Amino acid sequence: MTGRVAGKVALITGAAQGLGEAMARLLVREGARVAVTDINADAARAVAASINVDHPGQAEAWAHDVTDEARWAEVVAEVVARFGGMSVLVNNAGVGGDLIFAEQDTAENWQRQFDINLRSVMFGCKHALPHLRASAPGSIVNISSVAGLAAAPGMGPYSATKAGVWMYSKTIALEEAKLGSDVRCNSVHPVFIKTAILDPFINLAGGDEAKAHERLMRGIPMRRIGEPDDVAYAVLYLASDESRFVTGTEITIDGGTLAQ
Repeated sequence: MTGRVAGKVALITGAAQGLGEAMARLLVREGARVAVTDINADAARAVAASINVDHPGQAEAWAHDVTDEARWAEVVAEVVARFGGMSVLVNNAGVGGDLIFAEQDTAENWQRQFDINLRSVMFGCKHALPHLRASAPGSIVNISSVAGLAAAPGMGPYSATKAGVWMYSKTIALEEAKLGSDVRCNSVHPVFIKTAILDPFINLAGGDEAKAHERLMRGIPMRRIGEPDDVAYAVLYLASDESRFVTGTEITIDGGTLAQ
C-alpha cells in the first residue's frame, strides 16, 4: 500500500531527530507534505533538506519552541499559508530527565517537563483545531508514553505529564465529536525506543549502552528495544483515513510490556 496520506499536510513537532524525524520521513514517503518543526532550527532544516532530496518540496522546516504560545500561533499560520491547509497535527516534542526520587525532585524539573510535555500539547491543539476542521478529515496524534499508563520509580514528573497527555487526548476527542467535527484525537504510548530519551538509563549504566539496553529489555516480553519506525507506523495509521472511526483511544507500542 502506498500513498496512505496522499494530499495531507502534517505538522510534526520535535521532528529534528528521533521519533519525530522517523514520522516525518514516513509520512512524506506515503504522500504527505510535512512541516518539520523543532527548537533546533538548524537540525530541522537539515532533516527537511534530506527528505527533499528524494521528495522535492514535500518538507519544510520551522524553528519552534513549543512552550511559547505566540510562536505556536505563528508557526501554524505560516504552515497553513505555505501548504494551503493542515490536516494532521503530531504533538511529538517532549523531554525526559534524570531519574529522581520525590525527596530530591525540584519545582524547576517539574515545570520544565510540564511545559514541554503537556502544556505544549494544549497550545498545539488550540491553535491547530480550526485549521484541521477546515481541512477535514483531520487527525491529532499526541505522543505519550507507557510511563503515562504505568508508574515507575524516579519518573514522577514524566509519568504525570504523559498521563496528562493521555487524558487530554480523550478530552479533545470527545469535544470534537460533540461539536460534530470530523477531527479525531488519539494518543500513542511507546516503551523504550532507541532515541536520546534513553540517555538517563545509559548514564545509570556508566555510559554502557549495551548494558543499559539489556537491563531495559528485561521488562519487555519481546526482549528488544523499539525502533523509531515502530512508532512512526502507528502515527501513519492514525494520520490516515484508515483510522477514520478511531478517536479517543490509545495505541501502546511496548513489545507486550503492559500485557504482563
